[in-house]
Amino acid sequence: MSMKASRLINRILTYGFLGILSIVIIYPLLVTASSAFQATNMAAFTLKLDANWGLDNFQRLFSETNYLSWYKNTIIIAVAVMVVQVTLVTLSGYVFSRYRFVGRKYSLIFFLVIQMVPTMAALTAYYVLATVLGAIDSYWLLSLIYIGGGIPMNVWLMKGYFDTIPREFDESARIDGAGHLRIFVQINLPLVRPMLAVQALWAFMTPFNDFLLSKFLLRSNELLTLAVGLQTLISNPREQKVALFAAGAVLAALPIVVLFFFLQKNFVSGLTSGGSKG
Repeated sequence: MSMKASRLINRILTYGFLGILSIVIIYPLLVTASSAFQATNMAAFTLKLDANWGLDNFQRLFSETNYLSWYKNTIIIAVAVMVVQVTLVTLSGYVFSRYRFVGRKYSLIFFLVIQMVPTMAALTAYYVLATVLGAIDSYWLLSLIYIGGGIPMNVWLMKGYFDTIPREFDESARIDGAGHLRIFVQINLPLVRPMLAVQALWAFMTPFNDFLLSKFLLRSNELLTLAVGLQTLISNPREQKVALFAAGAVLAALPIVVLFFFLQKNFVSGLTSGGSKG
């Protein structure tokens, strides 16, 4: 087979795979958007691009449900989880990368072991703990579980990213009289901005994506998160509010999309490539 024919086949296979992947991703989005804006009542999700579209479902969503409360609850939890988790992960990753101390190796192994335990296996334990602490219908324990669950693997990822930063930068700054805090804040922290952006996005998305844990720990309708609140709209087989669910799902994606576009300029790898040569 000639080189030209081989390249043509590779190109066809590549574009074919990307086309199938695009359909798999875009089709559910089109179905959700179509269901959200259709003015007629629906019993199931449908894709009708020629239907009568309107904003009635969004108006009903705010007037007939506690959607604004669900939205506010999720945003509060997401911001708290993002700030605390990114701070802890960044500090921990830097310490494991730059310092050698007793128990360092076993701590990293412990993080890996903890990560292997699925969340579903600990649901009963979380519920008992919430009952004992009186944390049912409370956000602080739910937020702590989100934060703790995201630390082990993310510390490994952050440590690996800090490892890619040449230690010559630290040594040069230390020769100039910089202390540990200044080296971390002014030298290393700006160079890990891509990983910080990724960590922030992942942490922010956690309360939006989680259903089981919120379902276990939250009871009052006005205190629910978006995932659990939207599920109540379609949980009754005799009265499924499909259109309202779709409208809520469309609005729920907005904060994540806004944060993604705000952070996308930081999603760049290789910031330190060639840095030591300068």
